[in-house]
Amino acid sequence: MSMNAKIAAGGVAVGLILLIWLPWWVAFLIVVGVPVVAYLALDPSQRRRVRRVTRKELGR
Repeated sequence: MSMNAKIAAGGVAVGLILLIWLPWWVAFLIVVGVPVVAYLALDPSQRRRVRRVTRKELGR
């Protein structure tokens, strides 16, 4: 299993556990908020690189 697949599986597991223990809206805020905060923590050149890479992959 690749590293990205392991991370995705872990994220799904954590999401399911959060949905069981917390109200749905709190779990939603955590699931959406963590990637947003991580993106905002990047400096502008890193953000440009992330946007460029995702656009290239979408064009495949």
